[in-house]
Amino acid sequence: MTGKPLDLTPLYHALHAQFGKRVRRDEPLARHTTLQLGGPADLYVTVQSAAELAAAVSLAKAHGVPVFLLGGGANLVIAETGIRGLVVANHARKITFAGEIVRAESGAILPRLSNLCAKHGLSGLEWAVGVPGTLGGAVVNNAGAYGSSIADALIRAELLTAAGTQAWQPANWFEYDYRTSRLKRGKTRAVVLQAELRLSPAPAAEISARMQAFTARRKSSQPPGATVGSMFKNPPGDYAGRLIEAAGLKGFRVGRAEISPKHANFFVNLGGASADDVITLINTARETVRQKFGVELELEIEIVK
Repeated sequence: MTGKPLDLTPLYHALHAQFGKRVRRDEPLARHTTLQLGGPADLYVTVQSAAELAAAVSLAKAHGVPVFLLGGGANLVIAETGIRGLVVANHARKITFAGEIVRAESGAILPRLSNLCAKHGLSGLEWAVGVPGTLGGAVVNNAGAYGSSIADALIRAELLTAAGTQAWQPANWFEYDYRTSRLKRGKTRAVVLQAELRLSPAPAAEISARMQAFTARRKSSQPPGATVGSMFKNPPGDYAGRLIEAAGLKGFRVGRAEISPKHANFFVNLGGASADDVITLINTARETVRQKFGVELELEIEIVK
């Protein structure tokens, strides 16, 4: 970031007046990401409801301070320089049920949401049982697994717009495609506050069996430890992991970052890796696959510098 440094003191005091000790300066973000790396946030605040989320974002906007929203900490590679401005950790996790309709705040953790739906005899989120993200991130990224995605269940979502207003938008407004939406593509700037999903009644035992099967598949094919999740989107008609493996890069290391020997689309922090190590691995995989197969791999994760 160039130019005059931001004066964050007025925002710090405004946030502290509302959120107390939940506001911190220079919070190490490695503590809050699944890859366990990343530098500090200038300011960091934890919110516990959709109303608090809207308030924190609006305060930052009123003070002219950029905001980065942190959900489950998956799908992120944060540079060692950290994030300038305010990082809002979204712990808004209220979940309510009304028949086949589920309303959940955007910080709801996907595996917990999946398990609660199963207990209520509602099918449609079994795929999310092992996805380490939040509902808000799923709405933005059209998260999914095993042939299903959040777009299949979403009715509508409430957004805090760039203008500071709150509005519900129907699922078709998001213009969903494979692992993307109009929000992820940057066509509209907004924060997801909460969402409504329509699921299908089913026997709890059947739902549980599907979830157990998905969990077993995940454990057998994906590495444990500090990973970012799937690094690249699968190209049409192929798999990113297959291409990276065919390029001879399974097990390839840079520093303490490794392309997993178990699944080549998973990059692992072996302990002590830097963001630069991971970014070098990303660039190596993309360039090698491009040269060998003429395929341009597209990131599924976000690199934050």
